[in-house]
Amino acid sequence: MDKAIKRRLGLIFGFVLIDLLGYSLILPLLPYYAETFGATLTVVGLLGTVNALSQLLAAPTIGRLSDRYGRRPLLIVSIVGTVISFTLLGVARSLFMIFISRMLDGLLGGNIALARAYITDVTDEKNRARGLGIIGAAFGLGFIVGPAMGGLLSRFGYNVPALVAAGLSALNLIAVVLWLPESLSPERRADARRNPGTRFSFRLLGEALQRPCVGPLLQISLLYSLAFTLFQSNFALYAKTHLALNVRATSFVLTYVGILSVCWCKALPSANSPRDSANAS
Repeated sequence: MDKAIKRRLGLIFGFVLIDLLGYSLILPLLPYYAETFGATLTVVGLLGTVNALSQLLAAPTIGRLSDRYGRRPLLIVSIVGTVISFTLLGVARSLFMIFISRMLDGLLGGNIALARAYITDVTDEKNRARGLGIIGAAFGLGFIVGPAMGGLLSRFGYNVPALVAAGLSALNLIAVVLWLPESLSPERRADARRNPGTRFSFRLLGEALQRPCVGPLLQISLLYSLAFTLFQSNFALYAKTHLALNVRATSFVLTYVGILSVCWCKALPSANSPRDSANAS
């Protein structure tokens, strides 16, 4: 892997890490913050639903547009949306503003999917798995540091972590604009614009779900995301209503979960290490 690719992957790692830090900063405190505006448990759950539904509607279109016009422009648009949504959350004066913030973040928040596409563009078959692994590393580090930061910052006000998240996203935006080059050549973008298959449609999505290898992977991803989201979106509610934890305690529990996840992944033996050891001997 040459130095140029390593530098791009390093920038993408920082991009994903900052994006996850911003997201996990507000994760433990959203129920507590919404409650200050009179939100019920159902309304707090709907905040997560609005965000996810917006992503469901927008993410396929963002991905297709990035094929046709480039990853970098869509990354910039996505990060701008994240900055605006976190700023709205930080200055919210009503539940309506919080809902608008979560909806906007979902509609323009295809950051991780675009990062994966970027890595796929700049790597080959030999180093692609290694490149995509940096997203997992950024996830682990982000979900360790982010909740703890959110809990500590919440002592200054529930809106402060959201404003800090907006600031981190703004730094992300500056880094992408200044240092991250486009990963798709003009020729590839022109070919994508001419290819009808790069336009999103539910018919093409249905065909993808029926492919022998792609379909099962998408179904597994759906089930995994469902399980993860059930825990992620409901734990703060459970901690608040059933365990009587405050926002700092909830954030530290989520930090502990993040540490356990990283330690568990490191403890797992790699799939090819025993075979490699045998071959080496």
